[in-house]
Amino acid sequence: MRHNPRKRFGQNFLIDQQIIAQIIAAIYPKKNDRIIEIGPGLGALTRPLLQAVNHLDVVEIDRDIVARLNKEFSQEKLTIHATDALKFDFSAFGNNLRIVGNLPYNISTPLLFHLSQFSEHIVDMHFMLQKEVVDRMVGMPTTSDYGRLSVMLQYRFDMEHVFSVPAESFSPAPKVESAIVQMIPRPKSSMHAQDEVLLSQVVSAAFSQRRKTLRNTLRDFLNTDDFCALGIDSGLRAENLSMEHFVAIANFLEKRLENRVK
Repeated sequence: MRHNPRKRFGQNFLIDQQIIAQIIAAIYPKKNDRIIEIGPGLGALTRPLLQAVNHLDVVEIDRDIVARLNKEFSQEKLTIHATDALKFDFSAFGNNLRIVGNLPYNISTPLLFHLSQFSEHIVDMHFMLQKEVVDRMVGMPTTSDYGRLSVMLQYRFDMEHVFSVPAESFSPAPKVESAIVQMIPRPKSSMHAQDEVLLSQVVSAAFSQRRKTLRNTLRDFLNTDDFCALGIDSGLRAENLSMEHFVAIANFLEKRLENRVK
């Protein structure tokens, strides 16, 4: 069955068997693993995963692909969730989840933020993404790649750029290079924000104008005395602060708010 890739779903199908083998090796699936594949497409990862595990769940929005999968695989081995991954409640699968997939590049960032809500249910995640996005995910302070995406994902996950994937490994070939990233949830005890919404607001404000200093970007949150209390130089830029610094700022603000309420 021929399938024409749909731009609105950001479909680029992986066809390089060597790359597929490398991805499966990186995932290292075991028989009893609870694996969920997002965007199975034409089954490049689905087939080798099904050879390794007892059962596989997939989340797919394209009805034509759902029909293909239903014809090729038995329901005993494969459960298809015909829905939008951005709206899916992954906690419905339970705990100890391993999530994998070649994520559509046009929704990769919002999908990563959506998945981060379920980190307590997840063992690990392995995704194919645009290399530029992976670079930003694993970006370190003082680098141009470091930004809001880096901080908010590093707050929840330890991440590693596993290997890069050339454009010719796909059909149709995208205009960008891709990469595999591994994401492992961090234990909450390692660094916890009392108010994660407030943390997100602080990080967004700090990176809203990258070339401006914290004195300017965080003026609605912190004054000169606050920066001194935190031991942070207000003349620095957002890219100079670590994820831990941002958590400290959010907790400082949360504590001050609690004291006002009392």
